[in-house]
Amino acid sequence: MPRIPLTWLAEHTTLPSGADAQQVATDLSRVGLEEEALFGAQVTGPLVVGRVLELVKEPQKNGKTINWVRVDVGPEHNEDADDPKDPQPGEERPSRGIICGAHNFVAGDLVVVSLPGTVLPGDFTIAARKTYGHTSDGMICSGEELGLGPDPDGEDGIIVLGRGHARGLVAEPGDDAIALLGLADEVVEINVTPDRGYCFSMRGVAREYSHATGAPFTDPVSEVEITATPGEGVGVELADDAPLNGAEGCTRFVALEVRGVDPSAQTPRWMARRLTLAGMRPISLIVDVTNYVMLDLGQPLHAYDAEELAEPIVVRRARTGEKLTTLDDVQRTLDPEDLLITDSEGAGRVLGLAGVMGGEDTEVAATTTNIVLEAATFDPVSVARTARRHRLPSEASKRFERGVDPQLPLVAAHRAAQLIVEHGGGEISAAVTDEGAVTEAAPITLGLADAERVVGIEYSPEQVRGSLEQIGCAVEPAGEDQLVVTPPSWRPDLTIREDLVEEVARMVGYEQIPSVLPTAPGGRGLTVAQRSRRAARRALAEAGLTEVNSAPFVAENVLDQLRVPAGDARRRAVRLLNPLAEDEPLLRSELLQTLLPVARRNLGRGEESVAIFQNASVFLSRGDASRAPVPAAAERPGEAELEEILGALPEQTSALAGVVGGASGPDSWQGDPEPWGWADALDLARRAAAAVGAELEVRQAEHAPFHPGRAAELRVTTAEGDSAVVGHAGELHPAVIKEFAVPARTAAFELDLEAVIAAAPAVVRAEPVPTYPLAKEDFAFVVEETVPASAVEAAIVVGIGDLAESVHLFDVFTGEQIGEGKKSLAFAVRLRSAEGTLSAEQIGAARERCIAAVDSAVGGVLRA
Repeated sequence: MPRIPLTWLAEHTTLPSGADAQQVATDLSRVGLEEEALFGAQVTGPLVVGRVLELVKEPQKNGKTINWVRVDVGPEHNEDADDPKDPQPGEERPSRGIICGAHNFVAGDLVVVSLPGTVLPGDFTIAARKTYGHTSDGMICSGEELGLGPDPDGEDGIIVLGRGHARGLVAEPGDDAIALLGLADEVVEINVTPDRGYCFSMRGVAREYSHATGAPFTDPVSEVEITATPGEGVGVELADDAPLNGAEGCTRFVALEVRGVDPSAQTPRWMARRLTLAGMRPISLIVDVTNYVMLDLGQPLHAYDAEELAEPIVVRRARTGEKLTTLDDVQRTLDPEDLLITDSEGAGRVLGLAGVMGGEDTEVAATTTNIVLEAATFDPVSVARTARRHRLPSEASKRFERGVDPQLPLVAAHRAAQLIVEHGGGEISAAVTDEGAVTEAAPITLGLADAERVVGIEYSPEQVRGSLEQIGCAVEPAGEDQLVVTPPSWRPDLTIREDLVEEVARMVGYEQIPSVLPTAPGGRGLTVAQRSRRAARRALAEAGLTEVNSAPFVAENVLDQLRVPAGDARRRAVRLLNPLAEDEPLLRSELLQTLLPVARRNLGRGEESVAIFQNASVFLSRGDASRAPVPAAAERPGEAELEEILGALPEQTSALAGVVGGASGPDSWQGDPEPWGWADALDLARRAAAAVGAELEVRQAEHAPFHPGRAAELRVTTAEGDSAVVGHAGELHPAVIKEFAVPARTAAFELDLEAVIAAAPAVVRAEPVPTYPLAKEDFAFVVEETVPASAVEAAIVVGIGDLAESVHLFDVFTGEQIGEGKKSLAFAVRLRSAEGTLSAEQIGAARERCIAAVDSAVGGVLRA
């Protein structure tokens, strides 16, 4: 976010006397520039200029040599010579005694002294203290200690007036060093929305401050003298043969040469200070000037070492396989969509990523004397895509992708060249290259009543016209109630009449718009799906599980960790082009892929058991050919393009999954709690389904990541009467348990919650409250191992008929007593009649029918 030093802002607009950062931030907020942070004066208290009177070097036992210094800090601050805190070396004179470890100064030098009570950056308060056998009554300061950064001359030690940070400064002992060094500057950091790119400059913020307060605004562009004439300057070719969405990557390119610059020239202290306050590090005169002009006017610039260029400069798209080492010393493989700045060396050497960052080959060095300044207008979409593709956000790309004033390149290049010549010598070329053209803004028709219609409050014609003219628009009447509005060059965001209406509302004042809450329409609440999802989650929470939220991104090896076989549909995972983390490039295709890592993380942080669940989306790719086209940002996609985009979206459904393992409750005097098991996972899945009104059919199955002999397939009966698989439950495979470091015999379940909700009846029939007692019967049937329990349960219900109130499987047994290939299924059956109390004869008859039905349906035999 841009940082605005108030002293810099005051060069372009008039700030009231005594204005502080808080007041300026408040004023800017009225026009939509929100305060992000405030930075007050970095140094407070008595920071003064002092003259070194005496300097005595005193070697210490630790091998260091310190200076015992007497400093004249002015009559107001000097201690009485007749009553010194510490004896002076030499003649007693009004001064202060200070211990200093730096050695870059001598007697007679003017230095910067922080007296007791001074507060330096970092909330460091200076006080008199006893050290090295003396009382040090203050501190002689370096640039680092005052927040000025490293010495521009590379000199280590304290600030000496006339050198480094204090070059060109003149003062007397006792003068205020805070004002002298510009340390009283306050800074406002603002948040700029994407449509207000012009506010990434002092020029833009000053204009907005003028709108907010009515203060006069002086456009710095009007003060720049254009000396070079368009002609035979540096050769430039605009050769974008593959524009994105029909938009040329570069519409204007200005190149201006400056020759004979002194490579040893230093950045002036005031400029380095402003750059520091604005959040940028001073580097060298040429680089600092380009950054300064960018911050001031809003036009990014780049300087090339002219001796390293091979004309002409060519702006083109990248070729497959091309590489570039950018200024951050990273080699990048370029994409054919990348817009490049190249020269004519060989097959066309790549100099930089247009609008993003330059390359190392033509970087300005410590020996550079001849430079070429580049100032261009690049397509925002092209710059934004390149910056994101290479994960290379820069100060230039921030501005170009929001839109830069196309009228600025020639002005900015001249302003930078003039500053370089002023402080580093040299000569500006008489000819400047200005290739391309300025695209004029399209006029917009606006009705005088449109603002009132859209915003809802009355605006007079004078307010509408005045607001638009205030922000720089050209406004012409078109009939009695129509205006033709041409936006200014620095506002590329103004393209439709609603944009103009927003500007009217902003200029008149957002505070004029009353806050009125709309009346909520009656008869609307949660949808059936919303109520069902909440009911399922509530059921699991009531069963003792904790709801968690895991991100949908997974690593490529997670499917192998879960033992998902090749060819399984879950391997059709969606791959992200720009994942948040390189090691997690896929979207989960089932919820357990992210839920099991959550369980592992919780157990690794001290939990002894796990009982968690999540309701979230899972994704399946539609295939390799399902990559969605990238629509143009400038206009709404057509119907065919929208249909293609929607058709390429991955299959997505809402899943519900849970993982349970370890003890099912806390320890108590009654003994150890029962561990969670596969039966609990089945029960939890049934609870969730019952909460939405659906009933699950359970069948034995093999399904990764579950144990082959302890896994169940969960089915529902659809509205069409078909049986459909909606999930699985059971004990996890031992290898999976080991992989994710969860307790032994950990179980899990996962349901396609949308399919379960769809299978629930739309209307639930109300059952009458029973008035007669129930009868309890237990059955244990021996059946083949391949027979599902659900088939036996269905036979029991058919055999008993209407008297069967509930059937519940409570035990499964295998062993020698049963016989090889057999299993025993034990059911608890509850019988009840709606007509009266059941007699022993009725119960016996129901029992016989049950036994016969199971024998007939699945060959089950009642276990003795």
